[in-house]
Amino acid sequence: MALDAEKEIKRYYSITEVSELFQQPASKLRYWETVFPDLKPKTNNRGVRLYTQKDLDLIKLIVYYVVEQKMTLSGAAKLIKEKPSAATKTTSVAERLANIRSQLEELQKALDAISPNGQPF
Repeated sequence: MALDAEKEIKRYYSITEVSELFQQPASKLRYWETVFPDLKPKTNNRGVRLYTQKDLDLIKLIVYYVVEQKMTLSGAAKLIKEKPSAATKTTSVAERLANIRSQLEELQKALDAISPNGQPF
């Protein structure tokens, strides 16, 4: 879910971009706006939603709690409202651990590739 350097400099993101970034349907993002009061993307004259970096950070928390941790929407909303800094720290730690895990898996694959017959050294 990391944003690439090109997207980080953008001020606003469309619902399509956010949907692809978090791999969540646009309808779910629109529904989350009704459950999470702080998730209020700006809209232009035509009603097109424009998400800011603050909105993306909140969606990242929602995805972490609801999708990854399997919390209920009301439970996630309560946790984010009561302890926003703790929620942010939790997701940053989880992201770092996932990054470390992927690096370790790549290292394991590299070691398996050079190890003769799959035997340990």
